[in-house]
Amino acid sequence: MPYVETSIAISAPARTVYELAKEQERFPEFMPDVEAVVVLERHSDHLLTRWKTLVEEAPIEWIEEDRFDDERLRIDYKLLEGDLETFEGAWTFEERDGQTHVVLGVEYDFGVPTLAELIGPTLQKKVRENSEMMLAALKVEAERA
Repeated sequence: MPYVETSIAISAPARTVYELAKEQERFPEFMPDVEAVVVLERHSDHLLTRWKTLVEEAPIEWIEEDRFDDERLRIDYKLLEGDLETFEGAWTFEERDGQTHVVLGVEYDFGVPTLAELIGPTLQKKVRENSEMMLAALKVEAERA
């Protein structure tokens, strides 16, 4: 299954960046390709959300579960249902050298083998670009605080 990993350094405390990443319903405010994130259930250690994003102007929707590890500053997410076959991974937040290093890993499968064979590299590029956009937007928002 394809996997994409992106990272960014943010000039803000790791706890601040982590807490901002947990506020997913705010993502549409500062992430251009995220149209909506609706919280379906909120618990102290996990969240169920409905997402609507744009990839090349095409809407993609899904429901995901995010598990929060407040001690390790880690968010694990997994698609429960939606337009994709598989979409899961983790956000990690590590403070070092006066910055927070955020890594976003994404394992994905669009569920159409023929499509993956034909445009696999393009899909991987789009997943990477979307991940980089999310991290860049998180950086701007975190450093603004």
